[in-house]
Amino acid sequence: MSAPEAPRRVEPPAGAESGPFWEATREGTLLLQWCRACDRAVFYPRSFCPHCGAAGPLEWRPASGGATVYAAAVETRPEAAGAAFSGGEPYCVALVDLDEGVRMMTNIVGCPPAEVQSGLAVEVTWEPLSDGRRLPLFRPAGKTVQR
Repeated sequence: MSAPEAPRRVEPPAGAESGPFWEATREGTLLLQWCRACDRAVFYPRSFCPHCGAAGPLEWRPASGGATVYAAAVETRPEAAGAAFSGGEPYCVALVDLDEGVRMMTNIVGCPPAEVQSGLAVEVTWEPLSDGRRLPLFRPAGKTVQR
């Protein structure tokens, strides 16, 4: 019997406020919170609006999945970060501006990391996690990524 495969990455925890976000990823849906008071998107999940301070409940709405790279960096030595990041090849960490107006930290996949630059149009793609959730990653818009 072989040992279970170690996770490729550190898997994010799901908490009370982020639960709906992570549950939607199981179906390949990217959800964002929206403030009912000021009608602005909110990311990361929380219990109040950071824009207007409204403490009322925020509602969940599907996001388009479209975004633009704001900034990116290439990790050329992933093994230096420890076993959970030791895939061996360089990868791209980026801040992307979602079409809905919020910024998210993610990885860009589907192209050489060195080709990622500010202004690149990207779209959401998914990496399966060990518990059935999916991690939202982004790829250049219009490209197919096999995972």
